Amino acid sequence: MEKIVVYTDGGCSGNPGPGGWACVVIDGDDARELSGGSRSTTNNQMELTAAINALSVIYNTPRFKSRKIEVNIDSQYVKNGITSWISKWKVNGWKTASKKPVVNQELWQQLDKLNSALDVEWKWVKGHAGVEYNEICDSLCQKQIKLFK
Repeated sequence: MEKIVVYTDGGCSGNPGPGGWACVVIDGDDARELSGGSRSTTNNQMELTAAINALSVIYNTPRFKSRKIEVNIDSQYVKNGITSWISKWKVNGWKTASKKPVVNQELWQQLDKLNSALDVEWKWVKGHAGVEYNEICDSLCQKQIKLFK
């Protein structure tokens, strides 16, 4: 079976400010675009929300759940957080190395639950570099941001 390929992006106008998130979930020739936004949010919250929504769609689609998933994301914060930092945060009671509470803990917990239930490979892609589906996600984010301005 082919893997499910995902692209995600999130952003804000101001930080905090009106924000948007978007993802494209690709199954062979079928690409499903999803997006949303918030009147007052942060860039990191929107990046996390995009990843959560993408993995939620996969988790809630029975024919997708058992397949390998490749998530392409332009956020080092989310990629490093879910692949590296989160294991230490959980051991340390959701505290950072400097003993401060992890910012966006609820979102991290949602992402961790989905990531743990699925077979996900996380890949970083350079944003605004002509990567087709990353550019589509960025465009969808910008449309969402405009709705809240």
